[in-house]
Amino acid sequence: MRKRIKMIFPVPMSEATRPMVESQLPASLLRADIEVCFVGAGQVTTLADSYYDMALMEQAVIEAGIKAEDEGFDALCINTVSDSGLAALRSRLSIPVLAPGQSAFHMACALGHTFSILTMWPRWFPLYRKTLREYGLESRLASIRSIDVRPDTAALLQGKEELVFGKLLEAAQRAIEEDGADVLVLGSTTMHQAHAYLAEHLPVPVLNPGVIAYKLCEVLLDLGLSHSKRAYPIPEQIKDAAFIR
Repeated sequence: MRKRIKMIFPVPMSEATRPMVESQLPASLLRADIEVCFVGAGQVTTLADSYYDMALMEQAVIEAGIKAEDEGFDALCINTVSDSGLAALRSRLSIPVLAPGQSAFHMACALGHTFSILTMWPRWFPLYRKTLREYGLESRLASIRSIDVRPDTAALLQGKEELVFGKLLEAAQRAIEEDGADVLVLGSTTMHQAHAYLAEHLPVPVLNPGVIAYKLCEVLLDLGLSHSKRAYPIPEQIKDAAFIR
């Protein structure tokens, strides 16, 4: 029977944005026995530029995900490196729930001794520091390198390739040569368009976090595994109305 994975982008998706978001999973990576459904979340577009925005994304992702099991999905994949809503949705759901930050950071640790996060702007640093602290991976972080370019949630990197790709490559080379990074992790799923270019020009593995999380969903489905309900206990009382408008 065909399996279904719900992929939650943490902000609303327009018809113009959808193809760019969905392109992070090229046809060559998709399987005929698994259907992927991308959905946007929330009512407002946020840039995750503050703790205020982080709270909005957390709420939006939880709202978009709490009914996934009832809707017949076999796994849920959160499509933001902030891992917004991950713990709450693991508590609410029994199906596998994965997120890019946790998935890519742990994969980086499996591939090298240290890793660096390559990101667009410094305002995203608190997102990484929060999750790295929660996952106990701060000692494995070589650095966080930013190119200080304000992200565009509508166009992603489209039209900015000449400017952004070169800046990312320079920052990546400094992370390797000056900071000692063995592996690089892109700091946002919205940066996936730069992955192929960076992977081709750098001597260390470059991880595309949205793809890593999605592929780990496939692995868990293949192996019949999900998160531990001892670690993420089911609430005594379901209060979905608190999230659904």
